Amino acid sequence: MTNTKPSIADVFRKALPARSSHDQIIAKFQSLIHQATHPVDPAEAMAKARHEFGEHGGVNMSIEVSSTFTVMKPETMRRMFDGELGPDHDFFIYGRHFNPTIMNLGRLIAALEGTESAYILHRLRHTLYGGTHALLGEFFPKKCNVTTTFVDIRDHDMVRKALEEGKTKVLYFESMSNPTLTIANVPELCKIAHDKGVMVVVDNTFAPMILSPARLGADVVVHSITKFISGGADIIAGAVCGPASLIKSMMDLHQGSMLLLGPTMAPTIAFEIMERLPHLGLRMKEHCHRAMVYATRMRNLGLKVIYPGLDDHPEHALINSTGYNEYGYGGLIALVMETEEKANRLMNLLQNYTKFGLMAVSLGSTSSELNEEEKELAGISPGLIRMSVGYNGTLEQKWSQFEKELSMMKA
Repeated sequence: MTNTKPSIADVFRKALPARSSHDQIIAKFQSLIHQATHPVDPAEAMAKARHEFGEHGGVNMSIEVSSTFTVMKPETMRRMFDGELGPDHDFFIYGRHFNPTIMNLGRLIAALEGTESAYILHRLRHTLYGGTHALLGEFFPKKCNVTTTFVDIRDHDMVRKALEEGKTKVLYFESMSNPTLTIANVPELCKIAHDKGVMVVVDNTFAPMILSPARLGADVVVHSITKFISGGADIIAGAVCGPASLIKSMMDLHQGSMLLLGPTMAPTIAFEIMERLPHLGLRMKEHCHRAMVYATRMRNLGLKVIYPGLDDHPEHALINSTGYNEYGYGGLIALVMETEEKANRLMNLLQNYTKFGLMAVSLGSTSSELNEEEKELAGISPGLIRMSVGYNGTLEQKWSQFEKELSMMKA
């Protein structure tokens, strides 16, 4: 007997009930085409995640603030310490290990990124050309004997040469870089790394909903929840998304790094973040819409603008092919002034005269940890301004403020 590959017609017939109407056939065909050509929408994935009701039937999950948990039988405690029973079966032992409220937030973030599991932290070092640069380039080599090689992630030959099979453990990069807004070719970089047995960790802080690195091949995805996911500049938090085995190992009662180092989030904060997730997609669409309008208008005024949504961005075609374009191209714009003095004058006018926005480290410091040579290699010019567009006020109101500021610059 020979095994033959089923035809497209065979697959289509099995997907349809007998005696399907013409409309049913067309609808099913459109659905199959959509599934084949469109990856899972992050908003749909979060909506399908397990919903936790409140303790007394409330539509929202109860906030579990206990720092420790009781058991009904003494032998249960031993089984929990031995790893036989755990939070995946609703057995909790201590707040620094797992908490039901924080675990539920982890499920939602895992659904967002398309990973098996996720752990939410009180804080997470982030931004490659800032805090993470100092962590990898200074702290790890001096304190942990871990060496790091920095490469241009756009130069795949350089990446390939830097990865030493059997020695290199992790390839770490940002899906959308900070602050130059370079778009990483996640599928190709994952292939390069995996061919040499190297794990891929991607920071997706700047592109939630827009890019899904795990669905493109990454092993682990990290987020600074403080930024777009939280959206309010009022919470310090991070997330690690990846295989369930990785999260479990990090929270092992005896040698789990996350458990022992203790970056535990407060359950009340986890609940606040969960309440913001349902409208993350709407927020990102508005961020991206305004950023696209502003970037286009700025370019038309003759300003030098870096924005992935513009057709002159080097990775515009790449983000079109790997991202969820219905959400847009990001909520950040990089505006390049000629000098640092001009950039400082522009920012001063924007905040203190036209009230366009605020000067703040709202998305992570990106330059103070770098010397001049490192800034040049990273493409960070002295006059670069990173602008988080936001959605306060109306679009036209904010644009008129920006135009007024430009006229003041020329005066």
